[in-house]
Amino acid sequence: MKWKIGLIAALIIGALIGYKFYTDKVEEESYQTYETAKVIRTDLTKTVSATGTIQPRESVEVSSKITARIKEVLVEENQQVRAGQVVAILDGKDYEAKRDQAKFALTNTSQKLERIRRLYNIGAKSREELEDAQYNYDRAKSELELAESDVNETVITAPMDGIVVGEPLTAGTMAVQGNSNPTVILRIADLSEKLVKAKVDETDIGSVRVGENALFTVDAYPDEKFLAIVNKISQTDTNNSWDVSSSSSSSSSSSNSVIYYYVTFNAPDPKNLLLPAMTARLDITVGRVENALCVPIEAIKTDGKGSYVEKITKDAKNHDVAEKVYVTIGLYGEEFVEVRTDELEVGDDVSVTYQAAEKKSTTQNPMGGGGRRGGFGGPPPM
Repeated sequence: MKWKIGLIAALIIGALIGYKFYTDKVEEESYQTYETAKVIRTDLTKTVSATGTIQPRESVEVSSKITARIKEVLVEENQQVRAGQVVAILDGKDYEAKRDQAKFALTNTSQKLERIRRLYNIGAKSREELEDAQYNYDRAKSELELAESDVNETVITAPMDGIVVGEPLTAGTMAVQGNSNPTVILRIADLSEKLVKAKVDETDIGSVRVGENALFTVDAYPDEKFLAIVNKISQTDTNNSWDVSSSSSSSSSSSNSVIYYYVTFNAPDPKNLLLPAMTARLDITVGRVENALCVPIEAIKTDGKGSYVEKITKDAKNHDVAEKVYVTIGLYGEEFVEVRTDELEVGDDVSVTYQAAEKKSTTQNPMGGGGRRGGFGGPPPM
């Protein structure tokens, strides 16, 4: 009989131990676990990305004011030239002939004018005849000046100091004058200073200020960082889409497109590595805070009261406990964001968990009962 009582007691004790083990396990699983990161202090920088093109600070297209065939080109690509230096000569035979004719006409009208003036002074010619002779002389003089100017235009000079960029036209090519589309004989650029002209999205343009720095790279030197300084911000978008005088179709097209503004940067190039038309990929510094109190961007959460982080501490059983700490958001960087609060210190743990882990407090009791945190689900089965 005693052995039966002992067996029953052993079964009861085993059941109680098993049930206690199970409820402790359920309670442990019901606690939220968090992925955390440390609160730090660091220098925080915010940047805006843009793409632009390398340009010389100053450049000019050298063309002719007259139409003539190129007789000689005196410079080559990449050659340094000075303002006033002769760079090309045009065939001026036709213009020289016109000049000689104009000289003959001027000499002839000058002689006639002197003869008529003498006759007028003695009353042999009328004042009207004198005025006609004076008019013919003045016209011949103007035509000679124009002919001499055309002859002078056969000698092409550099309008500025710089370097010949690109291949000039060759001798024998016809250079055509024109206001809208003249023949470009050669191009000269001042490459001692360079610019970057970039497009900045309308969502970022409000953050950019004259004098701010940027770093950029070009494909030719992917490991080289170049400095750029904001020099000018355009007051109109790249397509002038605000212009109401444009057609309705273009206005409709502009309204559906992304709006960009040109920003011009000074780009020092002491190594002379940058070439016109290279693509520059810029990171423009638009904000900086030194020694800022920061948390990872993914630690920031919001609710109806504002922005907060979950500060993680440990309870007596070494379980994670989350406490909401409301913060004022400062500058956003690439990975971190500045927060302002007296409730966080460097080294504190904050949650970067996106979703809470699923609780398992309703897991079926292997002994047959329904477990729950904070108490027993009923007496152990017999």
